[in-house]
Amino acid sequence: MGYQEVARDILTHVGGRENIASLVHCATRLRFKLKDQKKAAAEALKKNPDVIMVVESGGQFQVVIGNHVHDVYNAVCAEAGITEDTTQQEQVSGEKVTLLSRLIDIVSAVFTPFIGVMAASGILKGLLAMAVVFGWLATDSGTYKLWFAASDALFYFFPLVLGYTAGKKFGGNPFITMAIGGALTHPVVMQALDAGAATEYFLGIPITFINYSSSVIPIIFAAWVSCWVEKQGNKLLPSAVRNFFTPLFCLAITVPLTFLLIGPAATWLSQMLAHGYQAIYAFAPWLAGAVMGAIWQVCVIFGLHWGMVPLMINNLSVFGHDTLLPLLLPAIMGQVGACLGVFLRTRDTRLKMLAGSAVSAGIFGITEPAVYGVTLPNRRPFIFGCVAGAFGGAIVGLSHSNVYSFGFANIFTIAQMIPPGGIDASVWGAVIGMFVALVLACGLTYFAGLPRSETTRKVATSTSENDILAPMSGTVLAMDQVPDSTFASGLLGEGAAIIPLTGKVIAPFYGEVASLFQTRHAIGLLSNSGIEVLIHIGIDTVKLNGQHFTTHVKVGDKIKPGDLLIEFDRQAILDAGYDLATPVIISNSDEYSAVTRLTNNHSIDSGMPFLTVQH
Repeated sequence: MGYQEVARDILTHVGGRENIASLVHCATRLRFKLKDQKKAAAEALKKNPDVIMVVESGGQFQVVIGNHVHDVYNAVCAEAGITEDTTQQEQVSGEKVTLLSRLIDIVSAVFTPFIGVMAASGILKGLLAMAVVFGWLATDSGTYKLWFAASDALFYFFPLVLGYTAGKKFGGNPFITMAIGGALTHPVVMQALDAGAATEYFLGIPITFINYSSSVIPIIFAAWVSCWVEKQGNKLLPSAVRNFFTPLFCLAITVPLTFLLIGPAATWLSQMLAHGYQAIYAFAPWLAGAVMGAIWQVCVIFGLHWGMVPLMINNLSVFGHDTLLPLLLPAIMGQVGACLGVFLRTRDTRLKMLAGSAVSAGIFGITEPAVYGVTLPNRRPFIFGCVAGAFGGAIVGLSHSNVYSFGFANIFTIAQMIPPGGIDASVWGAVIGMFVALVLACGLTYFAGLPRSETTRKVATSTSENDILAPMSGTVLAMDQVPDSTFASGLLGEGAAIIPLTGKVIAPFYGEVASLFQTRHAIGLLSNSGIEVLIHIGIDTVKLNGQHFTTHVKVGDKIKPGDLLIEFDRQAILDAGYDLATPVIISNSDEYSAVTRLTNNHSIDSGMPFLTVQH
């Protein structure tokens, strides 16, 4: 993929570099904070075939890219000259945001930089638990100890990592806030905590030692205070000494303040949140499961799911386990099942390909391709996925399933549910809930998720001698959008273009092959009714001199709809740097009163009605 081209298009439609206040990315999305939302062109950006969806939520302009978001992020930063520091510290002047938007913005900025490592650590912990249960590893073995250290290090030293990312988010020196996080988990503090008996004092004030390893909320509050102190120090101190004395004041003030006030208060808040959630969950676990299974994907659509991340991690910190994350697994598998139902049922080549890839991504917890590309555009599959998620979530809730490490809700979450004593009924309940969600969503979608025309459609034949069928599957492009002035101007005739999804060109009507270029990149056809059609595969592909093209017909051959005319290596041509926009031109369009496109859809399958001419 040409990431630079995608990056340039994204930059254009977010209002340019000067409109970007900050930029981060999560597992599938670019998350822009724009200085002026009105300068962004969301609808225009949605038309980019490399953009899955654009979501404006939580004070962010979110561009859903998919699994290769990191590559696109790097390309955007390179194109715009954005550095890691500038993308985090620029602020929006005069911005009015809601409390919820501010919360989601803070949470996403603090957690997204290491969300992948956090998920990987959780999965490794789950796999280790599975290895112990099945007798593959012993807990006293060196192999287990090294892998356990690798899986536990991030969570144990959470205050350091969160100190760094929170410091960047709040506009301070991240190494100062990271040092504060280190103080919370320093061996001296841990030894004092283990001693327990004697009371320690700071300037006569008693110190409350709390185990802050794996904690979330205390360091975030401490980072905010440190950044505030840092800004005040930079204002008041002369430039000659501020580089030394400002960090000194931040450490000397914030660390004691954290142990004396911020830490205990934040810990109390953490426990209140955890016990409050637990009280709601205990009231009706099946209802909590049904609600989360039904609405989770709606939260994902609007980017609101980040608000749940601190709660899940906080539950792990306070209780050592979490009941919220297992409830999300049926919601994930509901959308996977709906995509599987679409894949099994549809005859639409492009939709089948999208659904198949979305199933594999969804199994590993990435549902944006499934939601935005398959289920949500077809409505009923998305609804069925949510309904199935509710049923599966209710089963998981009734089973009181827990996870013992944090990660994305995906197939590996099952391993993270294994308790220290081995597999029990709660694990099997989660497996059943996941399976019910997947099968129910798949069945509902297969039998009732798509319009009948979508499930029975085959390669069409011309309904009229004036119709031209689509010679390939792909994305429909108006002729004036073709990146070549000769085609875009209509000089060679009217028509439309297709950006191909596959490397095959088929006959669009009954007729014959009128001409075939020696370089095999273009073919001229003549229909039985006298329509002359030129199909030109890509822009400037004549320079390939026939490389990557294979013809299956010769001049004078009779053709019928669906006959294979040309095959081409789509990826090789793209890798060579050529645009594959393929104009389908009515060469003798001046003999007709009008040339009309028969579809208003963004995509089309080969063999479906595409163009028609009117006398």
